[in-house]
Parts: sequence; structure tokens; C-alpha cells
Amino acid sequence: MTHLCLVRHGQTNWNLHGKLQGQTDIPLNENGKLQAEECREYLKMEKWDVLITTSLMRASKTADIINEALDLDIVLMDQFKERFFGLGEGLSREEREKNYPAFIFPEMETYNELVDRVQGGLREIQLQFPDKKVLVVAHGAVISAILREFLEEEKKSEHLKLFNGCLSHLHFKNNRWSVHSYNEVGHLSEHA
Repeated sequence: MTHLCLVRHGQTNWNLHGKLQGQTDIPLNENGKLQAEECREYLKMEKWDVLITTSLMRASKTADIINEALDLDIVLMDQFKERFFGLGEGLSREEREKNYPAFIFPEMETYNELVDRVQGGLREIQLQFPDKKVLVVAHGAVISAILREFLEEEKKSEHLKLFNGCLSHLHFKNNRWSVHSYNEVGHLSEHA
């Protein structure tokens, strides 16, 4: 069985102020670094085989901080890069609600394009790291899409508000991924 732990990157100032980041490359803020440190302290209690991250600095820095305790080779997989929100990137919640109430922005990546990209990444993980324990530092819309694809039917309609630094666990067995748990935040001091 492959065990996948999805880690949402730590907070950025754009997260803090409700700005849509998408693929705009924004660094962690001080709270985001603390969240990554708290993830590291929690995740080091288990043995992991591989650590995957995206090239966006908020994810790669989170992975670097976590890896201080794990000392793994870091694998770059941009299949898990945040969804591209086109002209919506950089807009505040108020600007988005006023100008794009349907949350559809010019030039954005469609949901189906996102799912296809992420599914390709999951297939690659299963091919490269079968029966391993895999950490993937990724992004909110990406993790939401993965969860939405594999959650039990009754939970799919729930809005998934994922916290920075949260953990979500999936297992691959019997030729399919299943969600074991999601949006775990007990290791973060701000949610204790």
C-alpha cells in the first residue's frame, strides 16, 4: 500500500490578506515558517521514503524546513503546482466577488485541466514509489481537487477550506486511492 501525505504549504502574506495566489510565486511569511516547523516536528515522528514539492517558493521552502529533520532527497513535481487562476491572481476576496462572482477568471486553468494534471502526478507517484510513504508539499486548490476526486460521495459536496500547514492522508490499495483523513491541524499551535 502506498501512503500519501499531502501537506499544504505554510502561510504567505497573500494567504493572510485573502489574495488569490495561484501560480504567482509568493514567499512564506513568519507564521508560514512556523507552520512548516510545526509540520516538521510532527512528521519526523514517522519514517518517510520520499519528499515531493513544487517549484513555487512557498511549497519548496515548506519542504526544505520539513526536510531539516527527515534528510530525504527532494523530488520536484510541478504536476502538483497550484492551479493557474489567470487574471484572478492577486485579487482580494472583495475584488473577486465583485468582478467575478462565479469564480471564473479570464485565462484561468479549468477544473478539468487541473484534475488531469494532478491525476498524472498521482500516476507518476504510484509508478515511481509503489508501497512507499510519500510526502507531497502542495497547494490548496490542488489538495482540494485530489480530495474531491477520492472522498466518499456524501462528503464531496462539502466546501473544503484547507488550512495552511494542514495534513491530508490517502492510501493506494486495490488499484485506487482512498482518503484516510484530511485537513488535520492538531499539530499546529494556532489550532491547538
